[in-house]
Amino acid sequence: MHYRTLPYNQSLTLLTDLYQLTMAYGYWKTGIHNREAVFHQVFRRHPFQGGFTVACGLNYLIDFVQNLRFEESDLRYLASLQGNDGEPLFDPEFLSYLEKLEFSGDIDAIPEGTVVFPHEPLVRVQGPILQCQLLETVLLNIINFQTLIATKAARICLAAQGEQVLEFGLRRAQGIDGGLAASRAAYIGGCSATSNLLAGKIFGIPVRGTHAHSWVMSFDDELEAFQAYAEAMPNNCVFLVDTYDTLEGVKKAVTVGKWLRGRGHEMVGIRLDSGDLAYLSKEARQILDEGGFPKALIVASNDLDEKIIHSLKEQGARIAVWGVGTKLITGYEDPALGGVYKLSAIREEGGEWKFRVKLSEQAIKVSNPGILQVRRYYSENENMADVLYHLPTDLSAGCVMIDPQDMTRRRQIPAGTRCSDLLVPVFRKGRRVYETPHLDQIQHTTRLNLERFHGGIKRLVNPHRYPVGLEKSLFDMKTDLILRARHLPL
Repeated sequence: MHYRTLPYNQSLTLLTDLYQLTMAYGYWKTGIHNREAVFHQVFRRHPFQGGFTVACGLNYLIDFVQNLRFEESDLRYLASLQGNDGEPLFDPEFLSYLEKLEFSGDIDAIPEGTVVFPHEPLVRVQGPILQCQLLETVLLNIINFQTLIATKAARICLAAQGEQVLEFGLRRAQGIDGGLAASRAAYIGGCSATSNLLAGKIFGIPVRGTHAHSWVMSFDDELEAFQAYAEAMPNNCVFLVDTYDTLEGVKKAVTVGKWLRGRGHEMVGIRLDSGDLAYLSKEARQILDEGGFPKALIVASNDLDEKIIHSLKEQGARIAVWGVGTKLITGYEDPALGGVYKLSAIREEGGEWKFRVKLSEQAIKVSNPGILQVRRYYSENENMADVLYHLPTDLSAGCVMIDPQDMTRRRQIPAGTRCSDLLVPVFRKGRRVYETPHLDQIQHTTRLNLERFHGGIKRLVNPHRYPVGLEKSLFDMKTDLILRARHLPL
């Protein structure tokens, strides 16, 4: 079965900010719309005070770019917009130009599931500046959100230490796509399944779920409710046992489990959704074992996140499956990834590149110039360091890596050190050249990536800082541009 990525059947080209269109109009009006430009999407700090981030959302972006065109209804809407003088905001000739517009540039990106770090470009866009500009808002919308959720899921799965994590967040998600895209990103981050049926249909994610408290409350007593559910769905019995008295509920689940077994079926397990999960899971485990169900799973939910799961495991909780909803699907504690999209180079057709740097009073917000690539270096057993470099630079003789936040922190990378470049070609001259991996492959990429990093980087609290820096000639270029922009002596 072929699974799509973007679950929409209409044009999304106007999923952008007005100022992207007003800038596009300005480029067209002044005749510079075909100047070649390079933009990079980066983020400035890890979410959740963590030590790593998981790239996600590229496949959504690919679908968007492939369908980037202004439909008749889009153009009619743009034609209706007015300036403050009551006149049309856009020239009809500009709208005619947009009618024929298709993306003709290049896009390079870091594949989904790759572990990434602040200031590394996740996406590089090169092409006519008008086209590059039109991608900014939607690119940030897609990559920022899905990267945030994939990272949260990876942290939760690390806390679960190999036990299943189920994504249960649809009811608390921020809107429809906040549920769909997040279910996909959570699976990439390591979740085993989702409760979201539409995400299962569209993306091929395994789905899980049984019944809620309302099922139990719709019957006169709990035993009757469990019995009725077992009769209706004997092959899907995980009983929610905390509607009235949790441990009494477990005992009733055992009673119905024995009835199921007598008819050739096996109770899958029970779910705990409230109370002291450490204590209740231990007591429930004893009741299940003594009742003849040592293989019955204990599933836990109730506002879980990586910190609570870590604490429960330290307390010896006997939980085998973790149902995580609100705090996963909403990226709890960090509502957004601080990704930005910055111009780094521009040139006239056939001319020399002019490199650009965006300044700020905050060093962390100063952008990097050039046409950037990220090279990851490896030691024998794990990843060693990441170096940002300007693409024409030859690194075959090794390089010096400089910390962009502290120029005195430098590291020599010897020639011959094993390495790979992270950004890969996705579009060339508007044509897709990247083959999209299956979602299971992307999830596998996440797992393998995390295994290659030192455990300190994956700590939930006060993680180790992985070395990322600028190659020396790029650092020197950036310093020169900053000094010139501030009219300081070189």
